[in-house]
Amino acid sequence: MQLLPSLTTAHALFLDFDGTLTEMAPRPEAVRISSGLVPTLAALSTQLDGALAIVTGRRESDIDHFLDPLRLPLASEHGSQYRLADGSRPAIAPPNLEPVLQAATQLAVQYAGLLVEPKRASVALHYRLAPHLEDLCRDTMLAALRKVHGLDLMEGKFVFEAKPKGVDKGQAITDFMTQPPFAGRTPVFAGDDVTDEAGFAAVHALGGWGIKVGEGPTQAHHRCMTPAALRGWLSAARTSLERAR
Repeated sequence: MQLLPSLTTAHALFLDFDGTLTEMAPRPEAVRISSGLVPTLAALSTQLDGALAIVTGRRESDIDHFLDPLRLPLASEHGSQYRLADGSRPAIAPPNLEPVLQAATQLAVQYAGLLVEPKRASVALHYRLAPHLEDLCRDTMLAALRKVHGLDLMEGKFVFEAKPKGVDKGQAITDFMTQPPFAGRTPVFAGDDVTDEAGFAAVHALGGWGIKVGEGPTQAHHRCMTPAALRGWLSAARTSLERAR
């Protein structure tokens, strides 16, 4: 692992989930959680006085299931839904997703290996098990989006997702940084996908730094190659902060 900067009690830590804290899986529900991850996140949250949040494309219920019993601050569905100390609330009014959901579902019925993931404010079409269908999936989602106002098509790792315009992980991090316990700290964000680049841009603009997990071009200042390497860095940060107390 590339040597990463040290985490201190002056930081606010934002973490993507899939491909960052966990290895990617063929299907979203098949993700496996490393045995030490939840205790490490719980300890770091305490050491940072609660300034640790998950920023993910996942639904809130998914993250709570995988990280049970932790209930961390959370920007879910790429920043469409926020959970802070005052509870969960939409960051933006959910759009009409029915035309997109219908088109994606009809395609998944026709072709094996496609998975439709409906969310509160978005619809994701996964093609990890059928990568040869990438162009067809893109064309189908774009055609559906032409029937709806206020949606963008976001491309991630083997997924196309229709989400509200103006919503991204960078805006979520920026908003969180105006609220306690994040305000006044230096933000750090770790992510692995092109959808995380907005998050890297946001932390840089706020005087912080990003960690790109894996290969590929990025504007993040730092990189480690695997989720296991990032988990190792988090575990080391936990130990270092414990010793500093």
